[in-house]
Amino acid sequence: MRSTHNHKKGFTLIELLVVIAIIGILSSVVSVSMRSVRAKARDARRLQDMKQIVTALQLYYDKYERYPSISSDVCCDGWDQGPCEGNPFIGALATEGLLQTPSDPGGGSGTACYGYNYYRYSAGSYDCDASRGAYFVFGIRDMETSGRPYPSSPGWSCSGRNWQTEFDWVTGGFEK
Repeated sequence: MRSTHNHKKGFTLIELLVVIAIIGILSSVVSVSMRSVRAKARDARRLQDMKQIVTALQLYYDKYERYPSISSDVCCDGWDQGPCEGNPFIGALATEGLLQTPSDPGGGSGTACYGYNYYRYSAGSYDCDASRGAYFVFGIRDMETSGRPYPSSPGWSCSGRNWQTEFDWVTGGFEK
């Protein structure tokens, strides 16, 4: 007697499509997770760079009793940019052997006014206490995993200006 069942080996088209759909969904979930992990890693690197730069600024101050000057560049409203070539404040720190020149881990360029921003203000600017002397403001605008302010930002403000509203992470220091 002959069997009427057709025993073909393999998968049906429906089964293959279901498996392909499941693989597609899983790969998109993993891809989104990896982007988030990469963004957190870049932000961790930025925070590490910021802390190293602040330490280098303090060491520079200890040696010269002043913070590095800014350039007269009109780029980004006169702010010195970490990724820009010829950056005076980073260059001064690197020349002194206080810092290896950092670059933004996201590959950002200074032309967009993002990256590591530094400005040295004269005493009394923005109604800061003039008796404390000149001061610097140092911040970053492009943290990827949090809005303003970034949770670990120390902040910096004077009665005439709050830089925390302009940066994701910002700090500053007086010369006296």
